[in-house]
Amino acid sequence: MLRRILLAAALAGAAAFGVYWWLTAPPIVLAATEPAYTPNRANGQIIFNAGGCSSCHAVPGQPDRSRLGGGLAIPSPFGTFYAPNISPDPADGIGRWTERDFVNAVTEGISPRGTHYFPAFPYTSYQHAKGSDVRDLFAYLKTLPKVSGKVRDHDVAFPFNIRRNIGIWKMLFMDGKPFTADATRPAQWNRGAYLVNSFGHCAECHSPRNFLGGIIAAQRFAGAPNPEGEGWVPNITQKGIGDWSQNDIGYFLETGAMPDNDTAGGLMARVIKNTSQLPADDRAAIADYIKSLPPVEGPPRPPKTSK
Repeated sequence: MLRRILLAAALAGAAAFGVYWWLTAPPIVLAATEPAYTPNRANGQIIFNAGGCSSCHAVPGQPDRSRLGGGLAIPSPFGTFYAPNISPDPADGIGRWTERDFVNAVTEGISPRGTHYFPAFPYTSYQHAKGSDVRDLFAYLKTLPKVSGKVRDHDVAFPFNIRRNIGIWKMLFMDGKPFTADATRPAQWNRGAYLVNSFGHCAECHSPRNFLGGIIAAQRFAGAPNPEGEGWVPNITQKGIGDWSQNDIGYFLETGAMPDNDTAGGLMARVIKNTSQLPADDRAAIADYIKSLPPVEGPPRPPKTSK
């Protein structure tokens, strides 16, 4: 009897492990031949700025936004992540990556070795990007300086350091759907919606998250604790900035100046360095879309403490 119980337990354990292994496995990506395509590096530069690539991947402490040697510490409730080297350096960066490697990394969160990237890399937003834009970005990155130097490993405690578990996280928080334009809206609004929800990844910071680190969909854009640990990322729905005009938003994205004469600081100051480089039409499109966001009540902010 005991032998049967142990055998049944072993079989159940093996079955459970098999299900876990299947659920957490990165998808098998075939090395399909992409259609012939001539990259538009000028568009790649626009996407580079829309995505804020330099904010995370530029070497900290130096002013050159094109030196993408990584190393920035990114705090989170799960540990500290370190932005990798994405310069064209063949040894320490992405110089040996294929275009397919890059597309898989950006839109699927899968490394060239076939492992999951942690979602500190905002591929949950980048998954909605157009393939042509991702390919243009890759072509642009290859024109930037090679920066040598490996970035240290992430400092993430067990069990969050098990990359295999990210497979289940992706099932919960990634829909795999490309951006679809709203035919009832004008082209400018759709351009803004695309930039905000794909490469702009605005919701990644401006939305609260649940205990697993997934965005709470009902409070998307409604503000959240600063992921760096101090302060609060504001609500950018009409509940939070309803008194801002569309022009106010566009001007803020260009200069960092707010309607009340305050200026952007912290994380947003780094974002402004990128959005200020966008074409004026793209800033206007982003402003159009953000101004259209319906009012959403965000999570309660903690009371300010007196020093």
